[in-house]
Amino acid sequence: MARPLGPLEVGLHHDGRRLTPQRRRVLDLFEQMGSGSHLSAEDVHQQLVAAKAKVSLATIYRTLRLLVKMGFLHELELNEGGNRFELASHDHPDHHHLVCVRCGRTEEFESDPVIQAGRAAAEHVGFQLIDSTLNVRALCPSCQKLAALSPN
Repeated sequence: MARPLGPLEVGLHHDGRRLTPQRRRVLDLFEQMGSGSHLSAEDVHQQLVAAKAKVSLATIYRTLRLLVKMGFLHELELNEGGNRFELASHDHPDHHHLVCVRCGRTEEFESDPVIQAGRAAAEHVGFQLIDSTLNVRALCPSCQKLAALSPN
């Protein structure tokens, strides 16, 4: 008896694509790490190579973009060089991020006032709010210590 298809397989089949071992490994990595993990393409590549997977960085980039398009991952666009990816969470769709401008450390937080402000701003100009994310640029505690130790 054949195993039922999972959401990734169904989505890929619907789009006429195959479930390659590389695609499965990338999604498995995010699922193992759980929500709240924010990885760059390079982070994903390093972790898979460390796990003895034979996968190129170019394949990782294509796979991440595909998984974002399919709704399995969210892409966090950062000004500080490079984007990060996280597992899409239906439990916390409107969460926000504190991003260290020096090391890229990313922490999540939720804030009802931020969501309400977004909803009010959207309604004020006749828009309908779909989701709300805020990226707060800051220095993490470790980078604050390093900044205090090093002269400018």
